[in-house]
Amino acid sequence: MSESESEPESAGQITVVLPDGSELEVDAGATVEDCAYEIGPGLGRDTVAGKLDGDLVAKEEPAYDDAALEIITEGSDESLRVMRHSAAHCLAQAVERLYDEPKLAIGPPTDDGFYYDFDDLDVDESDLAEIESEMEAIVDADYEIEREEVSVEEAEERLADQPYKLELLSELAEEGEQVTFYSQGEWEDLCAGPHVESTGEIGAVKLLEIAGAYWRGDEENPMQTRIYGTAFEDESDLEAYLQRLEEAEERDHRKIGNEMNLFSIQDVTGPGLPLYHPPGKTILRELESFVEDLNEDAGYDYVETPHVFKTDLWHRSGHYENYEDDMFIFDVGDDEFGLKPMNCPGHAAIFQDQSWSYRDMPIRYAENGKVYRKEQRGELSGLSRVWAFTIDDGHLFVEPEGIEHEVETVIDMITDVLETFDLEYEMALATRPEKSVGSDEIWEKAQSQLRSVLEHRNLEYDVEEGDGAFYGPKIDFAFEDAIGRHWDGPTVQLDFNMPERFDLSYVGEDNEEHRPVMIHRALYGSYERFFMMLIEHYEGNFPLWLAPEQVRVLPISDSNLGYAHRVANEFDEFRVEVDDRDSTLERKIRAAHDDRVPYQIIVGDNEEEDGNISVRDRFEDQEYDVDIDAFRAHLEGERDEKRTEPDFLRD
Repeated sequence: MSESESEPESAGQITVVLPDGSELEVDAGATVEDCAYEIGPGLGRDTVAGKLDGDLVAKEEPAYDDAALEIITEGSDESLRVMRHSAAHCLAQAVERLYDEPKLAIGPPTDDGFYYDFDDLDVDESDLAEIESEMEAIVDADYEIEREEVSVEEAEERLADQPYKLELLSELAEEGEQVTFYSQGEWEDLCAGPHVESTGEIGAVKLLEIAGAYWRGDEENPMQTRIYGTAFEDESDLEAYLQRLEEAEERDHRKIGNEMNLFSIQDVTGPGLPLYHPPGKTILRELESFVEDLNEDAGYDYVETPHVFKTDLWHRSGHYENYEDDMFIFDVGDDEFGLKPMNCPGHAAIFQDQSWSYRDMPIRYAENGKVYRKEQRGELSGLSRVWAFTIDDGHLFVEPEGIEHEVETVIDMITDVLETFDLEYEMALATRPEKSVGSDEIWEKAQSQLRSVLEHRNLEYDVEEGDGAFYGPKIDFAFEDAIGRHWDGPTVQLDFNMPERFDLSYVGEDNEEHRPVMIHRALYGSYERFFMMLIEHYEGNFPLWLAPEQVRVLPISDSNLGYAHRVANEFDEFRVEVDDRDSTLERKIRAAHDDRVPYQIIVGDNEEEDGNISVRDRFEDQEYDVDIDAFRAHLEGERDEKRTEPDFLRD
């Protein structure tokens, strides 16, 4: 090494970059906390942890030259995550106190709390109260949480009876290197941190449930016992969270789906493979019709591709090398096939099958395409994570100069969808992931063009580093439901790579061949996840245009059955049923309410004599002497305008 190359080290100084872009020069070896004190003594005292180049680290972690440094203080989301990590350690300490020699696996914080995985631990839900009580004792003891660096050799001795920790240790460091332990009282754990100063700084804690989880998420590995919990700064925040959790359980799409006969996932048919019952398929058909109208207006042509392709196609598209672990692959004779995880290679093959001129461009294909992804069984959950799902897919093949216009049009279509359902949403630009194809130059070009669209439209957006698709960057939309939960949904993606891999071309105005750019887009994301979100967002009380049953006619007595059917015929353009069961009116009203039917039409002797109806909605408001034609006209308007709730009795 030359003298000039070694100069920064001999000078004993490094430079870190602060969030405002300014630079801070500190001594080599300075920790995150040291840097905070350099900025100001108050900040130093308040430091909980730090971020180095986006990674959350302990405040004792040394900074390094040119690192982007962010100081984490109390009250931030990151500090809550640090506290929850410490709560996970309290959980493991409590379990080791109460049970004989459990084997420790991992215990990270999560967005909503924390968990810890154990092997050789026989517990059930009835044991959570005792474990939680022991955790509270550990918090009350206010043990100092101490960080210690030890050699790999010493760590191996300390972890001799913990096989899962030893496996992690073998991946963390090589012999001669240092690793960190955190200890509190009599208990310690191999951990990178960060943690709070003492167990007394852990706020209100609640254990929530027990589940099974495969070690490292691999079904070939042992099934372990996972204990979930949450922690907040104080009891009021915890109570508010538990109330939200209770409401979320009431809105659970699996519970409502069963009550409304929307879908089922059965052991006999296979995990992660939903079966849609007639009411559920009715809703899906309405959702399909909605986006099909949008696609027609935007100039899309519908195509259809099979569920399975030879893997030659997946090698060409890049999916095989980047997505093989998530694919269902099998042999037929001498050929290898794969269920399609995405629709885009099929659409590229259709484009490739004929010659195109610049006069034809852009080409826009749409397909409600079923795809298959091999999620781990333990990660499957209702409609939110499945093996088989349908994407309202679209792929555009455009001239480079048409990119921004087409992306803007897609954004308009997506916002139309989200606003129809009254969903608040946020946007993010997702950049190149570690596992990807294509040159740096192509990626930078694609990312800058998406950024240009966002900024030209004055749209607020976050940047999600490394979250792009393997073939290109994307703009993702996340929306918020009725109880404040956030869901990933629509996306628009820019792809310079697949046209190159498929050798796609069109003849330009100069009579030369040119490479098109491919835009991938989905207006819902997937029908399954969007349907799941709508079930929970509306709590099954779908707006009129989506409701599986829109109107139910309730005759007061059997003598009114004939009039009830004549009234139902007046509304035959709607999904209408007559409740002709031998039951009281009160029970019929209750049944219609429980079935979440938007409107009930009640007919008795008075209505039959006057030739009108009484109308009751699912909010239990009722109006008498309603003109049939007037109510039908209202229903048509409410359906066609896609209002989000029945409003006849609220006009």
